[in-house]
Amino acid sequence: MKICAVELRSNEAVICLLSLQNGMFDIPQCRTQKFIMEDSLDNQKMRDFQFAFKKLLDDYKVDKVVIRTRETRGKFAGSAIGFKLESAIQLIPDLDVNFMSNADIKQKLKRNPMGIDFRDTGLRQFQEAAFTTGYAFLSR
Repeated sequence: MKICAVELRSNEAVICLLSLQNGMFDIPQCRTQKFIMEDSLDNQKMRDFQFAFKKLLDDYKVDKVVIRTRETRGKFAGSAIGFKLESAIQLIPDLDVNFMSNADIKQKLKRNPMGIDFRDTGLRQFQEAAFTTGYAFLSR
């Protein structure tokens, strides 16, 4: 199974592709690490974001998308643009979208600690949250 893990930060969707086959994790090369929304009030830019995201999923034959949830209120609440990006992803036809909370991720990592240091994955530092989300999801 190949997944695309997503962490939404203000106007960015940071992604990490992961696959699990025969108990082995693989991090395939990907042409992009994040999508940036410049103007969420522009309908065409939102459509372009959705199209580019779907095209990436189709090109890499991704089975599922896993989004790290954010708080809706309080100090650590997600931005309005982030929630719009989340909706754009969810509304892609025929896409299986799952969510994981920070508490679920911590619990999964406690039961199944990563066998590799993040720095050895070859991913960029800003992708760490997306990577841990994907790893926790696949560690079920």
